[in-house]
Amino acid sequence: MNTIYYLASCDTCRKIIKSLPNSDKLQFHDIKQDPITEAELEAMHELSGSYEALFSKKAQLYKSMDLKNKNLTEADYKKYILEHYTFLSRPVFIIDGKIYIGNSQKNINEVISVLK
Repeated sequence: MNTIYYLASCDTCRKIIKSLPNSDKLQFHDIKQDPITEAELEAMHELSGSYEALFSKKAQLYKSMDLKNKNLTEADYKKYILEHYTFLSRPVFIIDGKIYIGNSQKNINEVISVLK
């Protein structure tokens, strides 16, 4: 099943979801209500190639925990994503075995074209 990992309270995620064609083909996974599991994160890692690619450096906790001044490893990125949903770059789409991470316009355009 094709899945979107998102945050229901995020305005950007809601705006993106409204713009999606055939969104009924997606399984919606609100990461705040239903935190991602280690197995789900490992599946995302396998598709993306790194935990850092899945990690949001825009998260408020990233700044408040002063993580930008630390030398984070792949294990650190994984640990933080599993500890708190805000560290997952959103939204994450897994469609037909391919992963799309984040809300860049290029990324969203690719997702829209794949869902058409």
